[in-house]
Amino acid sequence: MAAAAHPPPKGRGSGQRLAHRYAHEVREPFDDGWPSDDDAAPRPPPRTELRWEDARSALSYNDSPDIGFDRSLNPYRGCEHGCAYCYARPTHAYLDLSPGLDFETIIVAKRGLAERLRAELAHPRYTPAPVAMGSVTDPYQPVERELGLTRALLQVLHETQHPWVLVTKGSGVERDLDLIAPMAAQGLCAVYVTVTTLDAALARRLEPRAAAPWRRLRTIRAMADAGVPVGVSVAPQIPFLNDDLEQVLSAAAEAGATRAFYTVLRLPWEVRTVFADWLQAHYPQRAARVLARVRELHGGRDYDAAFGARMAGRGVWADLLRQRFAQACRRLGLQREHTPLDVTRFRPPAPAPGLPQQRSLFD
Repeated sequence: MAAAAHPPPKGRGSGQRLAHRYAHEVREPFDDGWPSDDDAAPRPPPRTELRWEDARSALSYNDSPDIGFDRSLNPYRGCEHGCAYCYARPTHAYLDLSPGLDFETIIVAKRGLAERLRAELAHPRYTPAPVAMGSVTDPYQPVERELGLTRALLQVLHETQHPWVLVTKGSGVERDLDLIAPMAAQGLCAVYVTVTTLDAALARRLEPRAAAPWRRLRTIRAMADAGVPVGVSVAPQIPFLNDDLEQVLSAAAEAGATRAFYTVLRLPWEVRTVFADWLQAHYPQRAARVLARVRELHGGRDYDAAFGARMAGRGVWADLLRQRFAQACRRLGLQREHTPLDVTRFRPPAPAPGLPQQRSLFD
C-alpha cells in the first residue's frame, strides 16, 4: 500500500478532502519535484465551521431487521469527534462535501428540529416506539455545548413521556441528567457510552476529539449513580488494534454498566479510503494485515451490507470475537439485550403556539 498522501493534522481523523462518489472531478496530489508554498511553512490546523439547515422532518425511519429500533433523531450532520472509522462519513456526500476532512470540520446543525419533533409526535396517527439518538452522528459532540439541540429534543421527549435510547462518546450527556434521571426512573430511557479501547494513545489517534477513555468511564459512573440504565458500546472491534475487549467490558461493569453491545468495523463507500489512509499514517506496519482481516470478516470484500452479517461479520475471527464477548458478558453480569422501554406513558404534545389547530368534528 502506498503512503498516505495527506496524514491527518493534529486533532483530526482524516487529512484529506477526498472526492466523494458523486463528484465529477477528482484531484490527486502529484510531486513534480519543484518546491511549493506549502513546503515553506506548515499549514494552520483546519478550523471547525458550523452551518445551519432548516429541519424538514425530525424522525427518520428504517426497516432494518438487524437494528433494534425503527426510528431515530439526529440533530447534526457531520461529527467533530473525527473518528477515522465512522460509518456515517459517506452521508456528507449528499451535501456535496467530502467524507474525509469536511465530515469533521463542517458541522451542519438542524434549525427548528425540536419544533418539528413536537409536530410529528402530535400527529393523530403517530404511534410511539423507542427513538434512538446517536445512531448516525454523536448528539453530544463539542458543538452541542453551545447549541443545545440535543437538550431541546430531550425536553420534548420528557414533556411527552416518549421513550428513547442514546449512544454517545461525549461527557456532555451529564449536563442533561436533570431530564434523563426522572425519565429513567419511569422506565423511559437508557444511555450507552461507547468505549472503544482503554489505550489512551490509540484513542487519541482513532477518535481525536472524543472524550478520553477514563472520562467516558466516569460518565458511565455518573449515569449509574443517578439511577439511569447505562450500558457500554465496544464498537467497532478492529482486528489487531483494539484487542482489549475484555478489559473494556470489565472497566465499564465496574463503573456501573449493566449491558453491552459491539459491532465489527465496516468500511462502506469512502470510509475505506479514509481508514486506509489513517492506518498508513499511524500504523503502517500492520495496515495491510488489518485490512486483510476486515475483508475476511466481510466475505472477502471491504464491506458486506447484508442484514445479519454487516454488524457482526462472518468467519472464524467473527465467531471467536462473538465467543469472547459472550463469555466476558456472562462473567461480568452484563446483559446483551436491552430492557424494553415503557411506551404506555406517551402523551401527545399540545400544539405549538401560533400553529393552526385541528378542530373536533363535534365542535
